[in-house]
Parts: sequence; structure tokens; C-alpha cells
Amino acid sequence: ILLIRHAAHVELGRLLSGRRRDVALSREGLEQAAILADLLGTVPLAAVYASPRERAWYTARDIAEPHGLKVAVEDRLDEIDFGAWEGMRFAELEGDPLWTAWNQARGTARPPGGESMAEAVARAVAGIEDMAREHAGTSVAAVTHCDIIRGVVAHYLGLPLDNLLRFDVDPASVTRLEVGPWGGRVKTLNERLYQ
Repeated sequence: ILLIRHAAHVELGRLLSGRRRDVALSREGLEQAAILADLLGTVPLAAVYASPRERAWYTARDIAEPHGLKVAVEDRLDEIDFGAWEGMRFAELEGDPLWTAWNQARGTARPPGGESMAEAVARAVAGIEDMAREHAGTSVAAVTHCDIIRGVVAHYLGLPLDNLLRFDVDPASVTRLEVGPWGGRVKTLNERLYQ
């Protein structure tokens, strides 16, 4: 499974976009997606999946095209439901005790009106394991979001969710997993092929 974070978007680093619709890729993101698609063009892919968010779908579309594949939208790859925080500027969130708790204790904290990290990880892992069963012995690309990838990696490495911010998952990066009936292992983390 190639877990791919969507390419850079127009709100990156400024807003907590969350599940907002129509958050487009930035010019840099369009370039990242095209380069990533070119570099992954030689990897034999059996399928390409994407979160339902526009930024993930457009990244996945570029990856799927050289393979003659259509993107399958997979709701379990969706961004975390950030509830009341969705669309807020990061500057507004700084100093909010709930935001601080979220970033220090992902294992127990919950965004107001949103889902917990454990809930998000459970649905993403279930989706990935279904993909692995359906496409056993082949490679698939799954385009999703930063914290979803972090959570899935933590799951397979047995790391506490409180430690998610100890590693990076950059836009348009690739994290490679091997997943089977025996479980999963992380093969690579945060490959930035486009640089």
C-alpha cells in the first residue's frame, strides 16, 4: 500500500481545512502531483483510492492517469472530523486549551464536536486492510491526509497516538506499507519523491 498525502493546497499552513469541500491544490501542489504521477508511473498499480476531499482526489487522479485507472473514492480515507475547529486559522487555535490538549494527548483528546484520533485511525486501518485483501499480491495507491497517515503508521508500529507529532508526513509524500493477514509493517516513511 502506497499511502500518499495529497499535494499542497491553497490553505496549507494557514487554516485547518478539515473536511471542507473545494479546497483546491495550489500551484505548487499541482506541480507536486504531476511530478509524483510521473515518478510513480513505473510502479505497477492495481488500483488508486482517494479520500473524498478534492485535494486528495485531484492528487490521486494524476497518479491514476498513467496507469489507465479510475480513482475509487474511499470514505474511510477521509480527513479527521475536526468538528468546530474546521476552517479555523491556526493562529486562532493557538492558546485554546482544547487545541493544546489535542496536540499533546491525541490518544484521549477530541476536537469539539469531532471524532477522536482513535476513531479516525480505526476506520482508516479497516479501509487499508480491505484494500490489501482485495488486491493481495499487488500494489495500490491510497491518497489521504497527514494525520490519517500518521495514525496508520502509529497503528502498525504500535506507537501511542500521543506521539504522532514526532514524525512528519509532507505534502505529496509516499509512505509504503506491507499489509497482509498477519498484520502490517512500515517499509518507508515520508518519501518526498518530487524533490
